[in-house]
Amino acid sequence: MKEKQEQKIGVVKSFFSKINVAAIALEADLKIGDKIRVKGATTDFQQKVASMQIDREEITEASQGDEIGIKVKERVRPNDFVYKI
Repeated sequence: MKEKQEQKIGVVKSFFSKINVAAIALEADLKIGDKIRVKGATTDFQQKVASMQIDREEITEASQGDEIGIKVKERVRPNDFVYKI
C-alpha cells in the first residue's frame, strides 16, 4: 500500500465563518487543483483547492511567503497546519 506523501505548506492565520474562507500563510507553492489537508487539535479534513485569492483578487497559484484566502468546506482554526497531499 502506498503511503500518501504530505508536505506542510502553511499555517491558518484566521477564519471567516460567514464566507467559509481561511487566511493561510504559505511556506510552499500552491495552485488551483492541488489537494490539501487541514489538520489541528480539532480539525482534520481534505479537499481540493477550488479558488484562491490574494487581497480579494482571484489567482491560480501562490508562492512561499504569500498570504492567501481559500474557500474551505469546514471550519478551521488559527494555527491549524495545511498540508499538500
